[in-house]
Amino acid sequence: MSRPASLDYQQLLECARGEMFGPGNARLPAPPMLMFDRITRITEDGGGFGKGQLVAELDIRPDLWFFACHFEGDPVMPGCLGLDAMWQLAGFFLPWLGEPGRGRALGVGEVKFTGQVLPEAKLVRYEIDVKRVMRGKLRMVIADGRTYVDDRLIYEAQGLRVGLFQSTEGF
Repeated sequence: MSRPASLDYQQLLECARGEMFGPGNARLPAPPMLMFDRITRITEDGGGFGKGQLVAELDIRPDLWFFACHFEGDPVMPGCLGLDAMWQLAGFFLPWLGEPGRGRALGVGEVKFTGQVLPEAKLVRYEIDVKRVMRGKLRMVIADGRTYVDDRLIYEAQGLRVGLFQSTEGF
């Protein structure tokens, strides 16, 4: 498979259906848990550590599913969905590199929320800087991430960890 430097929404859906990396390998979540509409940049170098960078975007619309239930009369995107988006994007890096297995979030070192996503916002951007890639018996990516709403930094995550597993039984 040639490695695309960006992916549109249809390609993200192909990945969610398991068509991108093959049976038994990593997938992105399907909507509504897929937390971005496109990946605008993937590089094997670059980023804050020179080991890779991923950038994705989510178009904000007032009818997004989470606004109706979080919270009634006070709609705001749950911060945990922004964190999940950063795990989704960081986890995409390993299968994009050609590594096999099913992805699972393994943790995060530190998270800071300094802003919020409201229905009036236009665009959320996620940026992932890869810090370390482990490609031996343990396949894992460690990265730092940032989330912006309309170009304003609102979430920061250090030490995002996502691994790939041949079997998730007993996980």
